[in-house]
Amino acid sequence: MRFLLILLSSLFFVSCSTAQYYSTKNKKAIKLFEQGKKAPSESIDPQTHTPNFKEGIRLMNQALEKDPNFWEAHMVAGEFCELIGDYMPAIDHYNKALAINPNHSPTGSTFFYLANLQHAVGMYEEAIRNADIYEQNRNANPEFINKARQIRESCVFAVDAMKNPQSFDPINIGPGINTQYPEYFPTITVDGKTILFTRRIPDGRVQGPQKEQEDFYVSQLGNNNIWGKAVAMPDNINSVLNEGAPTIASDGRSLVFVACADNVTGINYGENRTGRGSCDLFYTKKLGSKWMNPVNLPGSINTFSWESQPSLSSDGKTMYFVRRVSRRGEPDDSDIFVTRLLDNGQWSTAERLPSHINSSAQEESVLIHPDGRTLYFASRGHIGMGGSDLFMTRMDEEGNWSNPINLGYPINTGYDENSLMVSPDGEVAFFASDREGGFGGLDIYYFIMPENMRPTRTLYFEGLVYDINTRKPIPGKFQLIDIKTGKEIIYSEADKVTGEFMVSLPTNREYALNVSYPGYTFFSQNFNMTNPENLEAIHMDVPMVPLDDNTNSIVLANVFFDLNKSTLRKESFVELNKLATFLDENPGIRIEIGGHTDSRGNNNKVLSESRAKSVFDYIVSKGIAPARLEHKGYGSTQPVYSDTDIEKLTTAQEKESAHQSNRRTEYKIVKN
Repeated sequence: MRFLLILLSSLFFVSCSTAQYYSTKNKKAIKLFEQGKKAPSESIDPQTHTPNFKEGIRLMNQALEKDPNFWEAHMVAGEFCELIGDYMPAIDHYNKALAINPNHSPTGSTFFYLANLQHAVGMYEEAIRNADIYEQNRNANPEFINKARQIRESCVFAVDAMKNPQSFDPINIGPGINTQYPEYFPTITVDGKTILFTRRIPDGRVQGPQKEQEDFYVSQLGNNNIWGKAVAMPDNINSVLNEGAPTIASDGRSLVFVACADNVTGINYGENRTGRGSCDLFYTKKLGSKWMNPVNLPGSINTFSWESQPSLSSDGKTMYFVRRVSRRGEPDDSDIFVTRLLDNGQWSTAERLPSHINSSAQEESVLIHPDGRTLYFASRGHIGMGGSDLFMTRMDEEGNWSNPINLGYPINTGYDENSLMVSPDGEVAFFASDREGGFGGLDIYYFIMPENMRPTRTLYFEGLVYDINTRKPIPGKFQLIDIKTGKEIIYSEADKVTGEFMVSLPTNREYALNVSYPGYTFFSQNFNMTNPENLEAIHMDVPMVPLDDNTNSIVLANVFFDLNKSTLRKESFVELNKLATFLDENPGIRIEIGGHTDSRGNNNKVLSESRAKSVFDYIVSKGIAPARLEHKGYGSTQPVYSDTDIEKLTTAQEKESAHQSNRRTEYKIVKN
């Protein structure tokens, strides 16, 4: 809307430039006015290297000294003030022009300009009044009436939001991260222990007047919950040019960021980097302790346009970002797009999010939370406090986004808010601000997120994937599947060098986890996250059994039966389909399916045999030859925990958990 108003107000400027008669008879005032109109086009502002509107304002003010009732001079001075972002003097000039001649514009456009500027500076009641006056003008442009109604709606929202403020107490994140230089665009790993952010620093190597550039820094959370001194990313990531708007994967091992072409030095996007447009997205991955050289993001995501501000989903397979777009007859805009990682390692052609998310104005600073369903972003086009406000939208089970919700006052104000980052547990949010009391320039702050604006709480599962016999690290591949829907929620891989992994676990669901790697049987685990209040992060190593090992059994952790029955529950099908696929991909393998119960009950042997047979029958129904399968019930003869061990446990919950571990279905290789 800001650019639209510049276009609108220029209509008045043109009309004045061709006017034959003015409201003043003072010749000196008219001469100064004529000189002031020409000043922006005849000279350049030495500081901004833009048309010299300041000189025009100076001459208009001199004209007004000659005749304070020269309303045309007030209008042009107000326009020039608006064009350089000096809104309060612009409002003053427009008000004075209306006081002198309320009917100077047949369409009432000055009331429209006033309403917009008053909304921008937080004069909400005055903006409502002027928007109403404009709407009542019979000669008003119908399109601009719709804009006036949107301004009015935003102001009504702002007045109500200020009467019902959100809890908001921002706290500086501390000297480990914040310095005398600007810090902004934070991104965090799913364990909440590593923050990566952008810092703008002086650099004598930079050509041009500013002599500064943007680099990435990383800080670790200490045992005392204080962020440690941030260190710069390595030189193959930080170049002499700008790196900005980073997004780090949940496990901290993949990084996507923005690099822009440098037209001053002739260097393209940094050493050994090539791009396609003015700003492109680049990708790097950490192997062990070393970050690889960044590459232009493969696929169709980067174009000749401006791509920026990426946000990776927790599985690293979906990415949201901002692209600058142009529409015929309108100034450049920016919208939120989404792209997905294809099986061939390429990123898909980006799709624009729907129009109830992307407005006709700018959207930016997009963040997809690790829960995969909550999206935060900044917008100038939705109902809000003025400037750029922060919003939230949620995805439903069918993949549809809800209407955006304004985060409210005083999280949002009449000024620009953006760069929001929300912790995995959803309780804490981070943002950049130049408010008083900081260490200098933009600092990173945090605050407790209001309950109604929080995403789904997300925990994590971490550990090491290794060969059960040699202890050698393995870069296992992780699949986290929603048992209820059968949909893959997370796909990830362990580190190729260390075997370490970290997988996000959004709460309020039950998951089947499968870990696989060529040459090994697959590992499974169950995570019931439906009672998030009592849940914590999980550390557990993953032992992988080689295909030539016929001594170790593998638990099918996501095979479920009705109580005291051998009827497979449908939640078991995800896991058993995985087992059938595994057998299909390894045709030389035969397995034994073993059923086990706890020591409670009378027909344990019969029940375990019946359950093993049910699994056998299901696998056969998926096309696996019966000759490749055996099934056997062991009853309670091979417990994970003996009754003696269980009796030593102190709580009923611990004892029941041990009994559950004894009630299991396993498979082991009997021939390879």
